[in-house]
Amino acid sequence: MPKISHKGQEMPESPIRKLVPYAEAATRRGRKIYQLNIGQPDIKTPEGALDAVRNHNIEVLSYSHSAGFESYREKLAGYYQKTSLPVNKEDIIITTGGSEALLFAMGSITDPGDEVIIPEPFYANYNGFATASGVKIKPIQASIDTGFALPPISEFEKLITERTKAILICNPGNPTGYLYTREEVQQLADLALKHDLFIVSDEVYREFAYEGVEHHSIMSIPELAEHAIMVDSVSKRYSMCGARIGCLVSKNSKFIATAMKFAQARLSPPTFAQIASEAALDTPQEYFDEVIEEYTYRRNLLVKGLEKIDGVKVAKPKGAFYCIAQLPVEDADDFARWLLEDFEDQNETIMVAPAAGFYSTPNTGKNQVRIAYVLKKEDLERAIIILEKALKQYNR
Repeated sequence: MPKISHKGQEMPESPIRKLVPYAEAATRRGRKIYQLNIGQPDIKTPEGALDAVRNHNIEVLSYSHSAGFESYREKLAGYYQKTSLPVNKEDIIITTGGSEALLFAMGSITDPGDEVIIPEPFYANYNGFATASGVKIKPIQASIDTGFALPPISEFEKLITERTKAILICNPGNPTGYLYTREEVQQLADLALKHDLFIVSDEVYREFAYEGVEHHSIMSIPELAEHAIMVDSVSKRYSMCGARIGCLVSKNSKFIATAMKFAQARLSPPTFAQIASEAALDTPQEYFDEVIEEYTYRRNLLVKGLEKIDGVKVAKPKGAFYCIAQLPVEDADDFARWLLEDFEDQNETIMVAPAAGFYSTPNTGKNQVRIAYVLKKEDLERAIIILEKALKQYNR
C-alpha cells in the first residue's frame, strides 16, 4: 500500500472541530447542544454586503487579479488609513481567508527547518500551518494568572537562534482574548529590529476591543516597516466567516512580491466573496458600536458566571470573543467528549474546545477549555448552568 507522507501524519487535528462526530451523534439522539466551541458569530452579516451579491448582474464569473480586485484593495487601504495605518493598495494581497494569508506568509519568510516564536496558547491552526510549511514552532508560555499578557521579552530572546525567522502573535488573541498594550507591541518591535526578524501579527479581531481599550497594530510602528506583516480577515469583523476573504499587508515590497508568487499559483481569490467584502466596507460605525456593546455584555455575563463555579479560573478577555477557563478536571479532552456522549440536563448539553490543542508544548493546558461567547444572553446563561451541573456530576 502507498505510504502517507510524514508531514500528513504530523498534521494536527483541529481541537475545535475534532469533536464534531460526537456532536453529530448527540444531535441524532435528539440532544440540544449549546456550541461554545467555535468562533461563529450569530451577529447578522451587514445587509449591504449581502445585497451587493444579490443585486450583481455578472454574466461571466471570471478570475480576478491574483492580488484581488484593485477597487477592493484601494477601498481597504482607505479603511486602514482611517485608523492611522500607512497602508496603500500596493501593500495588500487579498487571500482566501486569513488562513491562506498565514500560509503565504510562512511560505515567503521561512524555509523547512526554520523557527517561528509564538506566545502560547495560540490559534490552534498555527500548528497546522507550521507543519504544512516544514517550520518548527518555538512556544513561549503566557499564564492565565496574568490574563495571558505578553511573557517577558528576555524569555523571547532566549529562544532566538540562527534559524529564527519571525515572531507570530494574534492581537487580540484567539483563544485568550488578550489585547496587547502599546508598550508590549513596542517591545516586540524593538526585539525584531535588534535581531532582524519579521513580526507576523494576526489582527482579524482588531475591531473587538472592549471598555475603550485601544488596539495597537504592528503596522503603526514606522521603524518596523520592513519587518511587519499583518494578517486580516472579514470573517469576524462583518460576521462573514463563509466568505473566506482575508488579506496580507506589508510595507516590505520584497515580501509582497514573494507572496504574490504564491497568490498567482492559486490563481485568484473568489469573486462573489470579494464583491461582498468590498461592499461591507461601507458598513456604518453604528453596526460596530452595537456589536461591541453586545459582546461586552456577553463577556461580562460569561466571566461572572464562570467565576461563581467552584474550582473554575478564568482570564477576563480584553478583546476578541473568547476566553480560556481552567476547570477542576484532569483531562478537558475527556470531559468535552463526556459532555457530548454521556451527559445531559433536560436533554441539553454544551460543546467546548479543549485548550491543549492551542498549545505547542506537550501536556500543557490539559485542564483548560476555550469558550467562545458567541451565543445570545439566554443561551449563555443556560450554558453556564449546564457547565456547573456537568462538572459536579463528572467529578463524582
